[in-house]
Amino acid sequence: MLDLKKLRLLRELHLRGTIAAVAEAAAYSPSAVSQHLAQLEREAGVELLRKSGRGLRLTPAAERLVARTADLLDVMELAEAELRTSGEDAVGTVRAAVFQSAMLALMPAALEAMRAIAPEVRVELVQREPETALHETWMRDFDLVVAEHYPSHAAPHHPGLDRQPLTTDSIRLAVSAREHSGIASVAGARDVPWVMEPRGAASRHYAEQQCRTAGFEPDIRYETADLQAHVRLVETGNAVALLPDLIWSGAPSQGCRLLELSGNPRRTVFTSARRSGSEFPAVAVFRRVLAQVAAELSVD
Repeated sequence: MLDLKKLRLLRELHLRGTIAAVAEAAAYSPSAVSQHLAQLEREAGVELLRKSGRGLRLTPAAERLVARTADLLDVMELAEAELRTSGEDAVGTVRAAVFQSAMLALMPAALEAMRAIAPEVRVELVQREPETALHETWMRDFDLVVAEHYPSHAAPHHPGLDRQPLTTDSIRLAVSAREHSGIASVAGARDVPWVMEPRGAASRHYAEQQCRTAGFEPDIRYETADLQAHVRLVETGNAVALLPDLIWSGAPSQGCRLLELSGNPRRTVFTSARRSGSEFPAVAVFRRVLAQVAAELSVD
């Protein structure tokens, strides 16, 4: 009988590409990973791996085995969730990936509520950009992700992940209240520096498209994933930015002036988890708490 732990290492190699990456994710040494995969190949009785340059590639037989392994892992996760659901209290660990504005606005109150409602649940948070976090949740690095969807820029879908809307918030043009009193729209900001998130971020794509629709290419002089840095650059008159309301958490900066955009565009914030693991009591209760905290913020 094939060993599920070894099958999982084969799947990890398929997803991560190198023995070193698999070893890091699985907390094994590279030599141990290689030994387990060699043992799996002997047990399977067919060639699973072939050398390709300095690396390895999976054979067609291995790729079919990886597909079945994903199914097996889902079944195991569902079975474990059913066992946990039979208990009275939520226990265990929830490992969640969260982007920065949600981390700042939602997590302090959510963690406080979790201590009162489910004290036996350990919540571990890692800040990640949504596109990366969704992929890593699908790969089973996380149990839950808080992600975002910008207008006309859908977040990537991964098989086996569900989605539950959490909240929406308006996107506005933030300008310095002191330095940029003459700016009244995106078009009026064509001649000033901009701060945006790095390339690949949904917010960056959205902001660039807004500027291009207004008839100009933005002068992106500052690039950072830290939205608090965006706010400081705007407050001091060094840049303008398109920022979602969640960053203010109900208390806009006195140094920023927020301008409405045409059509009142809104960003959607949602949670996503593997369907096979979404019924774990610890995951389910954390999602309910996040929804309650988001509702109380009244960012809708």
